[in-house]
Amino acid sequence: MSINRRLLILSSIALAALLAGPNAAMAQDKTVKIGFIGPLSGGNAHHGLAARNGFRLAVEHANASDLPFKIEPVILDDASDPPTGVNAALKLVNDRDVIGAIGHWNSPVALATTPVFNRSRVPFIIWGAISPRVTAQNLPFVTRVTPTLIAENAPLAETIANKGVKNLVILSDTSDYGKQNTLSFTELFEKAGGKIVAADAAPVGTTDFRAILTKLKAANAEGLYFGGVITEAGVVRKQMKELGMDVPMYGISGIYDPKFIEIAGDAAEGTIVGVRQAQDNPKADAMTKAYEAKKYPEPHSHYTMFAYDAVGILVDAMKKHGIDDKAALAKAIRDIKYDGVLGETTFDPTGQTQVSVAIMLFAVKDGKWVKM
Repeated sequence: MSINRRLLILSSIALAALLAGPNAAMAQDKTVKIGFIGPLSGGNAHHGLAARNGFRLAVEHANASDLPFKIEPVILDDASDPPTGVNAALKLVNDRDVIGAIGHWNSPVALATTPVFNRSRVPFIIWGAISPRVTAQNLPFVTRVTPTLIAENAPLAETIANKGVKNLVILSDTSDYGKQNTLSFTELFEKAGGKIVAADAAPVGTTDFRAILTKLKAANAEGLYFGGVITEAGVVRKQMKELGMDVPMYGISGIYDPKFIEIAGDAAEGTIVGVRQAQDNPKADAMTKAYEAKKYPEPHSHYTMFAYDAVGILVDAMKKHGIDDKAALAKAIRDIKYDGVLGETTFDPTGQTQVSVAIMLFAVKDGKWVKM
């Protein structure tokens, strides 16, 4: 072989290496973004901050694993407000580096943003909002890792009825979450043998429920089911005591928070809630230890676990199916069988988790939520 030909071959090899080298490095060093949206300010921030920490922890664990890309987290506040949530969603979907996102504790916010993600073809996993309508829409790019409020209300209604409570009144907020709680609990409690003797509702942000409570008190029910969230629940419970409405208040996870006790004060005593019981498994134990080692200022909650697994599901699908075809990625999420801190998660054809639900009952005793 002539010297000139040998030099030409060596030059070609060098040029190929020069061209391939940077591209290979870029493939290994590629950074993609995944988003988080939740209430990081306002009265519901406790839940959002606990979920945000689960999101952060999951991203850190994913980046420490064998991924072909690096994940950059994008964390946004929805302040439990639908317009604020939509603005956050638009910020995420307009960033071409955002591959997917998880979000929302409040159902009204989720109902406002899910069409944005679906139209933009960005996979979105709900970690907290529990209105049945969220997944009843069957938007192809939307899935949910938390059970619906029906799944929480069913065992609570049965438990209350089985304890001999024959009749209740219902007070809820006028949001979709409140309306769905009223419909769901009424049907389930009456199916279990009880009766709803009166019901009323007030807008989110109401601070004086005395007129409504006076009417409900006249029904002489054995208890009041509240179908709203923390702030209004605390006010209602406090005003029940002021009016001499000495019956238990019942609710689901939307009011299970220390802030409720802070708002209601001494009147909080005796309030009973049904909260989803986390599965006891080694992965959940490992996550809890990792969370505590981080010394986050906020205590972990079941929303921490939902957010942690939402990230795990999204990343697992990204790792196995790539990040270029988001429609294929959304389908892969729907088809997944994921073994995580929640146990085995699979989704039905609407994108709703099929994880089983067991309820723990908690009551306020001596100023604290205590397991019954």
